[in-house]
Formats: sequence, C-alpha cells, structure tokens
Amino acid sequence: MEADNNCIVIFGASGDLTYRKLIPALYNLYKIGRLTENFSVLGVARTDLNDESFREKMRQALIKSESANGETLEQFCHHLYYQALNTADAADYGKLIPRLDELHDKYQTCGNTLYYLSTPPSLYGVIPECLAAHGLNTEEFGWKRLIVEKPFGYDIRTAKELDVQIHRFFDEHQIYRIDHYLGKETVQNLLVLRFSNGWFEPLWNRNFIDYIEITGAESIGVEERGGYYDDSGAMRDMFQNHLLQVLAMVAMEPPAIINADSMRDEVAKVLYCLHPLSDDDLENNLVLGQYTSGTINGEPVKSYLQEKGVPAESTTETYMALRCEIDNWRWSGVPFYVRTGKRLPSRVTEIVIHFKTTPHPVFSQKAPENKLIIRIQPDEAISMRFGLKKPGAGFEAKEVSMDFRYADLASPSLLTAYERLLLDSMKGDATLFARTDAVHACWKFVEPILQYKAQNGRVYEYEAGTWGPTEADKLIAKTGRVWRKPSGLMKKKI
Repeated sequence: MEADNNCIVIFGASGDLTYRKLIPALYNLYKIGRLTENFSVLGVARTDLNDESFREKMRQALIKSESANGETLEQFCHHLYYQALNTADAADYGKLIPRLDELHDKYQTCGNTLYYLSTPPSLYGVIPECLAAHGLNTEEFGWKRLIVEKPFGYDIRTAKELDVQIHRFFDEHQIYRIDHYLGKETVQNLLVLRFSNGWFEPLWNRNFIDYIEITGAESIGVEERGGYYDDSGAMRDMFQNHLLQVLAMVAMEPPAIINADSMRDEVAKVLYCLHPLSDDDLENNLVLGQYTSGTINGEPVKSYLQEKGVPAESTTETYMALRCEIDNWRWSGVPFYVRTGKRLPSRVTEIVIHFKTTPHPVFSQKAPENKLIIRIQPDEAISMRFGLKKPGAGFEAKEVSMDFRYADLASPSLLTAYERLLLDSMKGDATLFARTDAVHACWKFVEPILQYKAQNGRVYEYEAGTWGPTEADKLIAKTGRVWRKPSGLMKKKI
C-alpha cells in the first residue's frame, strides 16, 4: 500500500529533531521513490524564517548526509515550506488555513494532513486544541492524523490527563504515538521469526526458556539534555516506553491477523499481565545507578553530576536493572531481566533468549548454553548459540553460532526507524504505534517503581565505561545467572 498524497505539518520545525531525523527521513523516502511528487512539508515554529531560509537550513542538514545529491536534493527542497507562528496562541493558527489550502490545491492532496508534534511535551495538549479552534482537525475533507513524540505523560496521572486533552479534539484512530524503537527492522522481524517458523513457537514458553534479558545500553551521556534528563531519568526516558514495548513484542501471543488492532491487542494484554511490584519486590529486584567519571573508548568522560544542567546533589538514575515477571500461562515463572543505562561500554540494544540446559547427564554440567540473540541496534542481527563436538578425542561440547546480519542483504530499500514510521503514518497503518491502553498499562506498572525510588530507592555509583553497578550483577547472580556482555558491533560474531 502506497502513502496517500498529503501535507506534513511539522510543529517545532526549527528544532533539532526536525533537522537531524525528520527531514533526512522524508528525503530518503523521496529519493527511493516511496513518496510521490504530490506531497508537501510545512514547517511551523516561532522562529522567524520563510520558505527560502527554511529550505536552506534543511538543505545544509541534508548535504551533511552521505546520500544527498544535487538534483534530487533540489527537487525535494522545493516541497518544503515554512510558516512562523506562536504555537501557544490559538488565534495565530488562522495563518495555517490559507497556507494549507494553497498546498492542498497545488499538490492535489485532497485535504490529507499529518501533524507532527516535534515540540516540548508542554505543547502536546495545546496544539490539538488550537488546531480544532480553526477546524483543522476535522476529516470532512481528507484525513487528519497527529503524531505525538515521547514522553507521553510524566506519570500515570499526567498521561491520562494528556489523553483527555487530546481526545477532546482527535479520535484515537487519528493519534499516532511514536516510539522509534518499534520502527527498527529487527523488532518487526522478531514477530516474523516467531510466528512464521514452526520450530520457534513450540519452544517460546516457560517449558523451554530459562530467562530473558533485554538490554538498552548507551555509551553517550546526557549530552546537552541535562536539564530534561534530570527530570526523567532512565526509567522514564528508556524503560517506561522503549524497553517495555520491546518486552511486550517478545512475550505477546500470536495475533489472529496481522493488522494494527490485532497486534496492539496482544501487546496490551502482555503489559496488563506484568506482575505488580510491591516495595518488597523492588527491594530485592531493582537496582538504580548513576555514572561517575571514567573512560570510554580510551577517552576520559565526566560524571553525571558534572554534566551541564544537572544539579550538584541530583539522585536521578542514569542506570536501572529490574527483574520482572508476566502472570500468564505462557510465561509464569520465567524472569525477564531488563537493564538500561548511559555511559556503558558500547551502544547496543539486544534481546537474549536463554533456553534451559539439556537434562542429559553426560552434558548437563558442561553443555554450552543455548541462546537466541536478537540485536536491535546498532548492527541489526540475529545469532543462535548451541553446542557441537569439540574436535579431538572424547565428546566435549563447544559453543558455536549461526549468525545473520541485515547489512549482508545490502538492500537499498531497508528503511530506518523514522522512515518506516513516517511512511506507515502516511499510509494509515498504526501497527507500530502505541495505543492509549498500552501507554496506560506501562505507566501503571512503572508507577510503583517511581514511588519506591522517591521514598526508598538507593542510587548506586558506577564508573563510566563499565556495565553498571556491581549490585546489578548480584541481582541476576542470585539465581546463578549472569548478564551477557555484548560487544558494540557484530562483524564476525556477537
């Protein structure tokens, strides 16, 4: 299904996300022919720019890209337009009406409009109301869709309040809550791997799986986002949205059919089955950390408390590790170990399925562990680990692997996460976007963790360039397990 002709309105168009991610993604879709000539992009922000100055700014962003070329670049830039307005003033939105009428007429888009909120969260409830004040939310003439960036709320209360605000002016089918993790090819392939192969699904349960690891590691610090990050921390920034959504994709039941409603039904069911965490649970199964100064890739890095915008006495966590369980038939008793952190040795997101060891008495003590490793980023790959005979006398088993890398396909049509999600939103395919009930379920699960941390949670120090506090190793070691230490790249093996 191809994307409909439409106008993409980017609120916050003078900001970093537009410059680094959105415009490059739209350009690449245009370059490979996934967008027709009948589309336009209208940037909206307070900054005093016009069409030409906005085009020049975006042109310079794209020139930095290795894939930009002269003729295609100029053709793409002619689809870019700009409207300066005060995004907090409803009266100012009247300026959008003649601009959108002009663009819809010029590009024959039938009124189809995609609104992208690349703005501070404080405007997520304001912009829909201002659009509605001028009738720019109605679908009488063409569809109207709203893409909302994370964070969707600060806790369960604010998430519900934001839902009420937005739903006053946009229906649920019009709202696309974007999580770029779900746009990654390997996350989507997880479902194909499980449900299109007859030999995985029979093993995908408590009878054969010992435990599951999910790691979201970053080698960078908070960069220039110290003020924002200190109000969120690892739980809000990574765990509540990205990693819980990935966990749900790992654990979900096969959908009846592959469409947005069926897929998101199964995701929501998993999130509602997460075992509620009491203070006693959290005391034994949660580790929080904050990085100190250290060395990464041979370069010294400063501590979190030395980062710009971070209060000197901050106790915000930059690392968290949690053991959790799912209360349903398939997963009862199987622990999920989830960890995320900044200033770890490498940037890597991966899922590790640890299968139970063989009960055969000859091999049970020395048999290699069977693992399925699904690398989400940066080098999208899948690796299977199992035992074979070590050459020589006897029957000693040795761990070997079978690896697959998406880069080996060398496919020019492999879309990045933002490319995939922008294209899906233009097609009206909400499969990879979070639904309101799933967002609420995530916050409901995370709320006790936030309360525990505020009242009782100790934040341990860990040196930048290490894999987190030693207490996280003790957490998983309680049951004789260990964290996998992933390498940064998978070239020969991971």
